[in-house]
Amino acid sequence: MGKKKIVVLTGAGVSAESGIRTFRDSDGLWENYPVEDVADIRGWYKDPALVLKFYNERRAQLAVVKPNAAHRAIAELEKDYDVTVVTQNVDNLHERAGSTRIIHLHGELTKVRPENCYNDMDRFSTQTVMDIGYEPIYIGDKAPNGAQLRPHIVWFGEAVPNIERAIDIVSEADILLIVGTSMKVYPAAGLYRYARYDTPIYVIDPNDVGLRDTRLHHIKDVATSGMETFVAEISKENK
Repeated sequence: MGKKKIVVLTGAGVSAESGIRTFRDSDGLWENYPVEDVADIRGWYKDPALVLKFYNERRAQLAVVKPNAAHRAIAELEKDYDVTVVTQNVDNLHERAGSTRIIHLHGELTKVRPENCYNDMDRFSTQTVMDIGYEPIYIGDKAPNGAQLRPHIVWFGEAVPNIERAIDIVSEADILLIVGTSMKVYPAAGLYRYARYDTPIYVIDPNDVGLRDTRLHHIKDVATSGMETFVAEISKENK
């Protein structure tokens, strides 16, 4: 008998304890920038230099923060379970903590692509979607095809290319774990609905999440200590 499949759906709350803020922290501002200016495709068309500056700052911040205990606990689940992480986060903290199977729904901060290419990484060669690490990019920095480079991020107003892949994975889960997401940003917010009727759903969040589902187990806590509770609970149930 194979390992049980755990699908972990993560949001900004799992990285908050590493010092990465969410754009929902304060009145529609993300690190003091209006969200519509830096996280919407219309912002890119309006002022690409501002958008590049914003993501250069986020990349520089990411270079100095570290995975926290929640990221590490999720990675350690792989010792006993078949784990896939489906994350709304654009940081690389799951990778750095040791998780090996990760789907980024909203793109990846350390990668860029030509602005005239669609945002599905699987459709392009590795030369088209480029990993730049924590380096900045500026107006005038061009891709091999001659187009301006842009962040490899899924902004509001753009399609979420990995959502179908995520739906398929959630539908195969034996356990669904949701950590640190408000479950308010669609289409990711609807992913839990694709879990089988007999799949337990654990939610780790210090706030009420507004989900009404008989499968739901709410661990009302922050990500780090909530993961400790989750691991203890599933360990007892799977003895």
